[in-house]
This record gives sequence, structure tokens and C-alpha cells, in this order.
Amino acid sequence: QVQLVESGGGLVQAGGPLRLSCAASGRTFSSYTMGWFRQAPGKEREFVAAIRWSGVTTYYADSVKGRFTISRDKDKNTVYMEMNGLKPEETGVYYCASEVGGVGIRQVAAYDYWGQGTQVTVSS
Repeated sequence: QVQLVESGGGLVQAGGPLRLSCAASGRTFSSYTMGWFRQAPGKEREFVAAIRWSGVTTYYADSVKGRFTISRDKDKNTVYMEMNGLKPEETGVYYCASEVGGVGIRQVAAYDYWGQGTQVTVSS
């Protein structure tokens, strides 16, 4: 059974940091591109970052470039996202996902397995 379990969310003040983790099991995730998305209340799920199986190539939404860093530990089958300089508008549920391909890496439809999400709340 494929499982993605996010952790690390919480309440943080604006400008503060958080580190999210996504533990994967049930699949050879080291062979897949992994992504992070977020969804604010009443809004569509949006792409945040992704990392290729090699761990070398990464992609970011323009809004988080320079503040967020995605990484992966293949031995632990875990993907991380370091978030710095958080803004109140970045409040939402953050999801990790495993890419199946077919469409652009920044699209929700490119991912077939999703975690349950972890809440990030940024206070002003």
C-alpha cells in the first residue's frame, strides 16, 4: 500500500521558518519526482516545489524561490521542504505527492499519490 505522510506543519509568525517532511512507503519513491503543493481555504491547490528522482534538479513556484528549499533523502524515502520567510498568505494545507507524469510537473494532474496534508498557519 502506497503511503505519503506529511509532518512538520504548525503555527509560525510571519517571517519565521518551518520544515516539512514527507515520509513515503509502499513504492520505490527514489525513482519518482516528488512535489509539494499547498491549498488555502477556498482556493485551488497550487504547486510549490518539486524535486527529480536524482535529487539534483528542483523546481519552484516563483513566489517561493529563494525562500523555500526542497530536498530528499533516498535512504530514508523522505522528502523535505525548508520554508523561510513565511508570509500570512502562505497559510494553508501543504501536501506532498508523487509524480506519475503525463503533464507538466507543476500541475496537480501530474501526480497520482498524495499525502493527507499538514496545516501551516502563518500569523501576522
